[in-house]
Amino acid sequence: MTEIAAKPVVDVYVDPMCPFAWITSRWALEVAQHRELELTFKLMSLYLLNKDRDIDDDYRAKIERSRGIGRVAAAVQADHGPEAFAAFYTAAGTRIHNQRNKDFDAVAAEALAEAGLPAALAQVVTSTDHDAALAASHQAGMEPVGDDVGTPTLHVDGVAFFGPVLTRVPRGEEAAGLFDAAVALARYPYFYELKRSRTTDPVFD
Repeated sequence: MTEIAAKPVVDVYVDPMCPFAWITSRWALEVAQHRELELTFKLMSLYLLNKDRDIDDDYRAKIERSRGIGRVAAAVQADHGPEAFAAFYTAAGTRIHNQRNKDFDAVAAEALAEAGLPAALAQVVTSTDHDAALAASHQAGMEPVGDDVGTPTLHVDGVAFFGPVLTRVPRGEEAAGLFDAAVALARYPYFYELKRSRTTDPVFD
């Protein structure tokens, strides 16, 4: 059996644009209120994940538009650390998902301000200076699970999974119980996949 620590180290890899990553991240924060864990949000990139995939034109255009905010997020994570990234991600995600603001460049500027980060970072949207850092973070999140999956990716003491994909944010002991189940699966080294067709859309309340 794979050893999981009494206080698991949990890394949730997210892209600011992804609604499922947003719900999983809010679930992880809820779990942290009920279970002892070390929780960190880290950056992956839907643009990089889908760069060589055959996807529809509308989705391709959307992830192309999100490159700028991904670069800002990479700069925040690389230059200001995980706590700053978590604050930026929460501010950005609230605007993108709860408030349905799809002007990603404007969201990036507003999220920087809310998180108390330098406004000059908004200029990174058109810069390639942090592309290598973004690619490295993306690779760290995706390499253990493979590129045939998506976001979010959950790492529990180094054991990585795609998901969980949720359309609601579980609360209280329901959230904690779902995490306990994920840890139980992580303990079994030959577990790989558990999936069913999704019949509901994401709700961010």
